[in-house]
Amino acid sequence: MKSIRLFRRRYLPDEMIELKDDKILFMSPEIIVTKWDVLKPRSDIARGYSAYFLDQGVKLSKEYDPQGNLAYWYCDIVKPVIDEAAGTYAFHDLLIDVLIFPDGMVKVVDLDEFADIMEQGILDPADYLAALRTTDALLKKIYGGEEFSRMKKYIEELEG
Repeated sequence: MKSIRLFRRRYLPDEMIELKDDKILFMSPEIIVTKWDVLKPRSDIARGYSAYFLDQGVKLSKEYDPQGNLAYWYCDIVKPVIDEAAGTYAFHDLLIDVLIFPDGMVKVVDLDEFADIMEQGILDPADYLAALRTTDALLKKIYGGEEFSRMKKYIEELEG
């Protein structure tokens, strides 16, 4: 496998961070699966696995608390920016996130931050529309069950 570098691009705060400690477990033209530990110590999560669905604009993460229990599935709405020649994959966080808790509760978060970046005109209007449409498609998959279960399997089959 060609060596690649992963980055996370945030807008609030404005930063680009290389995910240099993430271990790539699987990679195809459509999906990258990684294993990681948190960048900064947190009380709610300690480690996890992420599946980047490059063609869907979704990063699905299975996140564990410090005791090793499932905290939640965390879905980031992202815009992948890929430079294959340089081997870089930057995932621009479009701020809307969806959490699925172990009891099945679904929670959409950070819409206030999404509104803030819209208000400030930080992104291209096409990115705002893509974020909303991607969130809608993801929620339909979650509520439908079967397609979201297939997405989760990319992580579940590789974790261990």
